[in-house]
Amino acid sequence: MKRIIRYLSLLMLASLAVGCGGHAPKNTIKTEPSKIFLPAVVPMSVPQEECDEWLREHYWDRFDFSDTLFIRQTDTLHMMEAFARYTALLLDEPNNPAPIERLMRKASVSRPMLGYFAWMGEQVLHDPNSPLRNDELYIPVLRAILDSPYYNDYERIAPAYELEMALRNRVGEPANDLEYTLASGVTHRLYDLKAEYVLLYINNPDCPMCREVHDALASSPMLAEMIEQGRLKLLALYPDEDLKAWQAHREEVPVGWINAYDRGCRLRSEGSYDLRAIPSIYLLDEEKKVLIKDSTDVAYIEEVIDRRN
Repeated sequence: MKRIIRYLSLLMLASLAVGCGGHAPKNTIKTEPSKIFLPAVVPMSVPQEECDEWLREHYWDRFDFSDTLFIRQTDTLHMMEAFARYTALLLDEPNNPAPIERLMRKASVSRPMLGYFAWMGEQVLHDPNSPLRNDELYIPVLRAILDSPYYNDYERIAPAYELEMALRNRVGEPANDLEYTLASGVTHRLYDLKAEYVLLYINNPDCPMCREVHDALASSPMLAEMIEQGRLKLLALYPDEDLKAWQAHREEVPVGWINAYDRGCRLRSEGSYDLRAIPSIYLLDEEKKVLIKDSTDVAYIEEVIDRRN
């Protein structure tokens, strides 16, 4: 069911990528006649429980990576959906980069092909509005660009920076420490919080998406109970300069949350956290190791905690 929901979300993503400020590479605009990519079909001999694993390995078997004419004649949105369906398969093992590393090696046969798959990777795995955004899967895409001989030093600047940010606060590694300041003016550090879990919720209460996520967090019985029991600390951190906006919404913050701001906007100036997308949630364990990075999916947060208990 979760995978189906991701597929449906992708249909919105595809129209967003090209219709709302996104631009497909010029050589991907559909021309006639249109060519269609069909993923590999799982053989009937493969057991049902192994189908996803088989597809992770063989999804692109029918794709001719040497055919650059194909990427000029295919339907861009169709290919975006195909790439996203492949990504949804990988999200079952988000810390296993091997499948997408293999894909990017195959795509590196030429600059047009690498550029095409890198562009799809950016839209699906990196765009802040993508429901399938995932740094761990985007890292191999960036590394394929930086390792290729097709780009000059100037063209490598942006992907090199994106890789540097993607490598920060990775799942399984300690989160960067930070200072937060309360309304009283007292400053504390993230690593001073003592609890089984810490939920770092970076937000701006004026943004519509932040209000949606705020309501989802506040209406979670599981998170509310854990906060009351002291098992979870929720740090709602405002990262911007205009403190009047933060102060105007202070009364809306639930009792039990730690409502704070980033004095001096150090997260932005130091780049210790990627603030490209707001809101952003990091779930940390007792030792401040990252369990979930840069998410807004409250149901997934509950699922991860539930699996660990």
